[in-house]
Amino acid sequence: MQILPVILAGGTGSRLWPLSREQYPKQFLRLLPAHASKPPTASNASLSMLQQTIQRLSDLDHRAPLVVCQEAHRFLAAEQLRTCHQGDCRILLEPHGRNTAPAVALSALLAQSDAGVIAHESDDPLLLVLAADHHIVDDTAFVQAIEQAIPLAASGQLVTFGITPQSPETGYGYIKRGAPSGSGYAVDQFVEKPDLPTAREYLVSGDYFWNSGMFLFRASVYLQALSLFRPDILAACQASITSPKLDHQFIRIDEQAFAQCPSESIDYAVMEKTTSAVMVPMDAGWCDLGAWSALWAQSDKDVSGNVTIGDVLTAETQNCYLRSDGRLVATVGLRDVVVIETKDAVLVAAKEHVQDVKDIVTRLREAQRPEFDLHREVYRPWGKYDQVDAGLRHQVKHITVNPGEKLSLQMHHHRAEHWVVVCGTAQVTVGDKTWLLSENESTYIPIGVVHALENPGKIPLEIIEVQSGSYLGEDDIVRFEDRYGRQ
Repeated sequence: MQILPVILAGGTGSRLWPLSREQYPKQFLRLLPAHASKPPTASNASLSMLQQTIQRLSDLDHRAPLVVCQEAHRFLAAEQLRTCHQGDCRILLEPHGRNTAPAVALSALLAQSDAGVIAHESDDPLLLVLAADHHIVDDTAFVQAIEQAIPLAASGQLVTFGITPQSPETGYGYIKRGAPSGSGYAVDQFVEKPDLPTAREYLVSGDYFWNSGMFLFRASVYLQALSLFRPDILAACQASITSPKLDHQFIRIDEQAFAQCPSESIDYAVMEKTTSAVMVPMDAGWCDLGAWSALWAQSDKDVSGNVTIGDVLTAETQNCYLRSDGRLVATVGLRDVVVIETKDAVLVAAKEHVQDVKDIVTRLREAQRPEFDLHREVYRPWGKYDQVDAGLRHQVKHITVNPGEKLSLQMHHHRAEHWVVVCGTAQVTVGDKTWLLSENESTYIPIGVVHALENPGKIPLEIIEVQSGSYLGEDDIVRFEDRYGRQ
């Protein structure tokens, strides 16, 4: 029986701020440098967490994966799938975040649907549910554990994977194993995150495993369990997916119907209630990269126990995680500290308090500060832009347009723009005229004039855009044509 991987990529990773942000969360980032934990290869040295999750399946017989993500991240997901040669993957867009139980319910319903939005028509595949932000060192052990679980899942069991613990970890939930069941064990109990003395007892006993949040089961078996324990979730998901729409590789569902769905995890909705749960042990060097301390633990360190990434100098510094995305970071006399430098924010935190970074993110969101949502460097389906400078009535951007891509045909009510080409060739449209601009050439777009920018060449197009006007917000865009379907 073939497996349909369901990759959940809808989180925000707030504890990894300022690198992970609402519009560019951790699953789309390359969090571990090429020298960390797993020996690098030409194919894995520069992959995001999502791409690593996809690549991990290469030795497993499976269908094209189904990726579940937020509407706002659809172009990030599509581009990363394309660059790792997974263009045949479908991307299910969640209009609202509702946790894992509804996301998997939608996937199971699609897998059994005859609507044709997934390559195989109505059947009952095994769903392999994976998070897009897990780090696994030993891909072979990962695949072996899944293969051991297939007979259990095919027979109607709901399989979860328990990670063989290496330390008394207080940041994970645990699974207590029961009687042997085939290649696994019946689940005796799910346990919440313990305190340190309890975690030490779990480690010594040998009966407790870290709860990985990975699952394998038939689509029909999961839906039957959901109908028994959370019929409200199932009903809302069924209502939202009566007429799914396929837009290129994106699957869209009914937003209003899904908004009525309760938010719940698979564990709470099904696994902790069912008598059909079994656990298959997995010893694959698994880690949930949920905080900066986890990244420090998983990365190679220098003789002083430091992890340094980017332009970093240290003196009398020990056991620190130090990361620079641009400027020089210099530390003197620090112990057990995390320093993260990005273009618009710097985080300095004691390593033992990195779980509290989410409190800073909450305050940023409440204050409606842009650092909560976006990086200074913002990615778009056509490329990216870096906001180099901003004042009361002006803004300067460094815009990069990928080969063959095009910004929408648009106009602005409140700002004029100057474009200067610094690399590549631009095809510009201003009003009813279209022409080419090469390096060191420029053009001016007055307020209210329809315009477009395209890269017809084979190398990235880079331009400097100077905006001036009374209002410079990104919502001052009226789009007339857009190949990416944006309004």
